[in-house]
Amino acid sequence: MKLQEILRKLISDNAIHARFLNTLSLMENTGARKISASEHKTKVSYIVLKHAAEEARHAFYLKKQIQKVGKIEHFATYENDYLLAPFASYSYLNLLDIQVCKYLKKTLNLSGADLRFAAYLLVTYSIEVRADELYPAYQEVLDEAKSKVNMRSIIVEEEGHLAEMITQLQAFSADWQIHAQKACEFEQQLFDNWVDAIGKELAN
Repeated sequence: MKLQEILRKLISDNAIHARFLNTLSLMENTGARKISASEHKTKVSYIVLKHAAEEARHAFYLKKQIQKVGKIEHFATYENDYLLAPFASYSYLNLLDIQVCKYLKKTLNLSGADLRFAAYLLVTYSIEVRADELYPAYQEVLDEAKSKVNMRSIIVEEEGHLAEMITQLQAFSADWQIHAQKACEFEQQLFDNWVDAIGKELAN
């Protein structure tokens, strides 16, 4: 199934919609935790702190949105039963991080704190590119269905995140676009796998 078809199908069932919101919350929370884990002990910039805080807030916001389609207490945790495509959702960012780190080690011979920061830049950039596609597509379907669930505040912040990531990448490397494109290629495969996994779950 195509993404728009999947989104329309999942929001037509409140229980499934709630699981999708919880899944997005999980992924935003995973992103926030990964940003924090990538931080240098002392050299932490304003932008990195801001980004980690906003990703954590997105996770909380998405969790709260569940109240509009179901009982939030039924989705209190990120356990498998409360998610869509749990394996693909849990592994998405972790696999992307691993692939980007391998690429950076091989291509730029980075290690330690330098590797963690470069991986943060590229992984986050590719995820922000995805967010700038996924959340507007989701909002369009929500508008069509006149749903009370709303992604507009996240969309605005994710647009700002992408601009901030580009600024940081430009400072990181003159060849940032080459490295960023590679990260996006890794992410595209993982996104396709995630969408396929959700589609198969909805088809059962």
